[in-house]
Amino acid sequence: MIGVSKDSVASHDRFKTNYKLCLTLASDPDTKIAQAYGVWVEKSMYGRKYMGMERATFLVDAKGKIHQVWRKVKVPGHAEAVLAAAKSL
Repeated sequence: MIGVSKDSVASHDRFKTNYKLCLTLASDPDTKIAQAYGVWVEKSMYGRKYMGMERATFLVDAKGKIHQVWRKVKVPGHAEAVLAAAKSL
């Protein structure tokens, strides 16, 4: 499992420490990964448009094949859905 965001490595380290996470976080400051996966998108808040990261989960096997994609992820129930899909591979 790898989490990717535009945040810096130092920011990731602080986040992992604060929330006692044991997963890998990757920094994508130039958004190349986000753009390749189609999650660097135009967003809108209070009428202001800006570019930002869309929350998404990609289930990728060891060979790099994408098996399932969840877009606009909401936390409740999401981990269970991903785990069930991963077990079905």
